Amino acid sequence: MTTQTIIALSVFVIAYGLIISERIHRTKIALLGAALVVIFHVLTQKEAFSYIDFNTIGLLIGMMLLISVIKETGVFTYIAIVITKKTEGDSWKILLWFSIFTAVASALLDNVTTVLLIAPITILIAEMLDISPFPFLVAEILASNIGGTATLIGDPPNILIGSATDLTFLDFLVNLGPVVVIVLAVTLLLLRVLFRKDLKVEFVDFKKVIEGMDETKVIKDRKLLVRSMIILGVTMAGFIIHDYLGLKPATVAMAGGSALLVWSGTDIEKRFEEIEWTTLFFFIGLFVLVGGLEKVGLLEKLANGVLSISGNLIVLSLCILWVSAIASSFLDNIPFVAAMIPLLAKISIALFPNVDGLDEAAYALYYIKQSQPLWWALALGACMGGNGTLVGASANVVIAGFSEKTSSPLNFKNYLRYGFPLMIVSIVISSAYLLVRYLFLK
Repeated sequence: MTTQTIIALSVFVIAYGLIISERIHRTKIALLGAALVVIFHVLTQKEAFSYIDFNTIGLLIGMMLLISVIKETGVFTYIAIVITKKTEGDSWKILLWFSIFTAVASALLDNVTTVLLIAPITILIAEMLDISPFPFLVAEILASNIGGTATLIGDPPNILIGSATDLTFLDFLVNLGPVVVIVLAVTLLLLRVLFRKDLKVEFVDFKKVIEGMDETKVIKDRKLLVRSMIILGVTMAGFIIHDYLGLKPATVAMAGGSALLVWSGTDIEKRFEEIEWTTLFFFIGLFVLVGGLEKVGLLEKLANGVLSISGNLIVLSLCILWVSAIASSFLDNIPFVAAMIPLLAKISIALFPNVDGLDEAAYALYYIKQSQPLWWALALGACMGGNGTLVGASANVVIAGFSEKTSSPLNFKNYLRYGFPLMIVSIVISSAYLLVRYLFLK
């Protein structure tokens, strides 16, 4: 092992350990680790910049700009109030429709933003109805991570995978959408059984309870709402056809975000203040850290080690699914996926060598297409694995934070009782899906 290899591995392991410990902000660690990789000449500065995935960064910035304007419209509060009124106080129906709404919004926007907007409304409505918000918040955590699995933009691990592989928004939706619908339906049915006692609430006078809920007052700027929905719709259409237009997802997101900035007439300074810069720089640091490992050849050796266990695509896919799910239950799934992507690329190249002499671009398309089950396994494991514990995904931590002010706050132990078994169920379903779709129906 060379000196450069030892340095790259040491910096990565120490940085990863500190990120997991959460004693120091993860962005500080990632940036310092990236700087050390360059200072110790594992990478030159030019090489470090070349490892930064600006497609991922651009996609995140575009969506953050879009969402920062949309949330000003009050549309989330409007939908929550309408759902509550339509369900006429039926606790199970409220949980069901709030969960479905959370899942759909998480797929179309991103799951962290969705729960940031929906969790406070859920708690408010639960308190007005005098019922515990606990079952609803657990359901929303699960729904946000399940729903976010369905699309390229729903969860940060999918953004990373999509950018690295050029798999399109439609690829994600077609390959992951069906299993996401099944997992969500099964999860909601199990939640109904698990929370059957908590959801048995009868209201003496529901009309009196909802007197203070007026959905017509929460939309303060209808013109902004209309413009936001038009731009959001066009952006979603752009994601679906971006491959046919020859555009990257980042271009679509940036076009949508900047168009809404112009059309809405919003304050540009305020919008840029709401961009999550710490998240963006965390990604930048991670890309450089993982780039150091790739440069010294460690990922290639690791890939060969994995292939020595099995060279069967489906066996490898199932292994990656379960390892990713368990790891993502306890670790941050973003650095995990960032480290796994170049490893899977190496495994894919070894499984499908360039025997036809294709040029670089054509060969990349070939081996990604042939090895798709590996990538879908990583996405399913990393996204749904986040449901295992309260620290498994950013959306979980956000909802737990809101619950602290309620009479039944979420903590690691009381969430684990529901989250981990339901996560295992989702991975069992995902395993069966991978087997049926990519082995038996191939």
